[in-house]
Amino acid sequence: MPKKGHGFWIEQVSFILGKNYLVTIQEEPWRDPFEPVRQRLHQNIGFIRHLGSDYLCYSLTDAIIDNFFPVLEIYGDRLEDLEEEAISHPNYRTLAKIYQMRRELLAFRRVIWPQREIFNTLIRDGDNYISPNVRNYFRDCYDHTIQIIDVIETYRELASGLTDVYLSAMGHKMNEIMKFLTIISTIFIPLTFIAGIYGMNFNTEKSPYNMPELNWRWGYVACLSVMVIITIFQLYFFWQKGWFKKSLLEKNK
Repeated sequence: MPKKGHGFWIEQVSFILGKNYLVTIQEEPWRDPFEPVRQRLHQNIGFIRHLGSDYLCYSLTDAIIDNFFPVLEIYGDRLEDLEEEAISHPNYRTLAKIYQMRRELLAFRRVIWPQREIFNTLIRDGDNYISPNVRNYFRDCYDHTIQIIDVIETYRELASGLTDVYLSAMGHKMNEIMKFLTIISTIFIPLTFIAGIYGMNFNTEKSPYNMPELNWRWGYVACLSVMVIITIFQLYFFWQKGWFKKSLLEKNK
């Protein structure tokens, strides 16, 4: 049965089928998948009252199989949300959710996989307890079980693929960070070079070649102006290369 939020409940249900009777044993009867069958019995809907215990066994097992499909819908929605999260906002929690999803799908597969052999045995070796007509109904359950297994396998492949999507998104995010840091470093390298030269403080009185700009009236303003011009030129150069345009487009997305 589907669980509120994420995951599902695992419960063992046993059947004892006789010629004219059927006994069911449940671990947790308060989580009951058989209520739709009870409603059909009370309202005398369908063939349950008119056919034997074998058809009742089919109806109950079919109710169990039907409860797997809402769980699959939940996992399909979770996979879509995880894919969007892995692409748009990847973080360490995203990877943990992906691994949790893979573990849950593996547990789901272990639950449904034995059902295939059970239905196959009932169809093939039902003997006198299951009539030929009811065996056709059990074939329907068998087909649904195969369908569920196929969907689970598809979801497991998608969950495995989400790991690659997450790693690609994180790598792209890291590249954007490195690009930004490279731009900042590149802008400040020539400015640091200029500031380093004029921080050497050679005595201009000893030689006319020892930084004559220190005695200029507009030397400080000229130095700052050169720094600003270099910064503007670099920003324009990076803009022409398209670095800023790509970052803005990806941020708007």
